[in-house]
Amino acid sequence: MVGREGANVRWWWAVLLLLVCAPRRSGAIWLNLPATGTKCVSDEIHNNVVVLADYVVISDDHVHPTPTISAKVTSPYGNTLYRQENITHGQFAFTTTEAGSYLACFWVDGNYSGTGGLSINMEWKIGIAAKDWESVARKEKIEGVELELRKLEEAVETVHENLIYLKTREAEMRTTNEATNYRVALFSLMSLTICIIVSTLQILYLKRYFQKKKLI
Repeated sequence: MVGREGANVRWWWAVLLLLVCAPRRSGAIWLNLPATGTKCVSDEIHNNVVVLADYVVISDDHVHPTPTISAKVTSPYGNTLYRQENITHGQFAFTTTEAGSYLACFWVDGNYSGTGGLSINMEWKIGIAAKDWESVARKEKIEGVELELRKLEEAVETVHENLIYLKTREAEMRTTNEATNYRVALFSLMSLTICIIVSTLQILYLKRYFQKKKLI
């Protein structure tokens, strides 16, 4: 009986630890925009991941109306996923179809003539953190422990997908490394062969020259 209770306690501790350590990437990002130029933030995201972000412009001198900015989000292959101009706040959401670095860029519109700086407060959510769990709970009529177990299931799936992604990237990097090492070895062998051939030709030339001059 004591052993079963101890096993249950250990199981719940394992569940709690996984819930705490599960990758729920979410957080606020502050960007200080220069008067000219572009400020970007990027994140390495693998395929089939939900991304949600809210952002708002904050003026340091609190002028009204708030200066406007432009925003653009691009995929690792340069596809435009979101673009807005003359805005003071906004939201974008998408599901990744490419693995790699996703880039969100912001810049001040040309009509800004204030003296104070501009900042952007952006809340960036990825994966589990971007999911609307309240809607899921209402739709599936679950709450309490059931909802937490559903979150745990999603967290386990996310961890599994991340491990598969890392394993794939490791295989790709290993293949690239092996191909690079092969090219370097081949180049070194070619360089050594050329040096031997050139040295041999130089020796033969000098030998014929000295023989012709009857020095040897």
